[in-house]
Amino acid sequence: MPQFDFRKPRLFVDAALAPGETVALERSQSNYLGNVLRLATGETILVFNGRDGEWQASIEGRKRPDNLNILSQTRPQDRLPDLAYVFAPLKHARLDYMVQKAVEMGASSLQPVLTRFTQVARVNGERMRANVIEAAEQCGILSIATVGEPMALDRFLREREGQRLLVFCDEAADVTNPLKALQGDLTIPDGIDILIGPEGGFAEEERAILLRQPRTLRLALGPRVLRADTAAVAALALVQSALGDWTATRLRG
Repeated sequence: MPQFDFRKPRLFVDAALAPGETVALERSQSNYLGNVLRLATGETILVFNGRDGEWQASIEGRKRPDNLNILSQTRPQDRLPDLAYVFAPLKHARLDYMVQKAVEMGASSLQPVLTRFTQVARVNGERMRANVIEAAEQCGILSIATVGEPMALDRFLREREGQRLLVFCDEAADVTNPLKALQGDLTIPDGIDILIGPEGGFAEEERAILLRQPRTLRLALGPRVLRADTAAVAALALVQSALGDWTATRLRG
């Protein structure tokens, strides 16, 4: 397991990182370091950009933190498993929670899809990305998950790559052991799409279309009906423990 430094603050910066580089801080970042964390010139933090690994950086500025001086690399860049979390959007705080947990669980992309019973048609992509970055900052994650624009479920199914495994979580499926199903005759796939529907479940016509998809595994997540944000964590944990980077044989990134 990689060695994380949990004592130093971590900050995502959208700039190239290399020894001797100077990175200008955004106003919100300057306020966070200076007024929230009470850090002063000369103190060090950890920074990452999703491309160049993690680096130690010292704070520069006279009255407040203005810049970061990049010192040395602390961890090389890694890659997330090729694990897409595909979901019907939720409202506000529950969507924030779900995005953060999906990132913590190792999802490399987040794709909202609109279904017949989806309760939220509009999604704030900037807010989703902010939650992705915040989760990565807090949990020692080096790569930034991508956030897709919302699309209709049927369009997503038409455009996705057929060789990827589609894990379709369905409360109407027979209750069996989902971990055993994932550990069955499946080979390590070229990528995995985990699909969680809306609070109202999938319509029958949507379920029929899903079951016709190539390389589809339909799972019930136990004998109880889970809320969508809870189902996200349960499904991601199952897939990661059976096929993902919780195992010795890792899903390719």
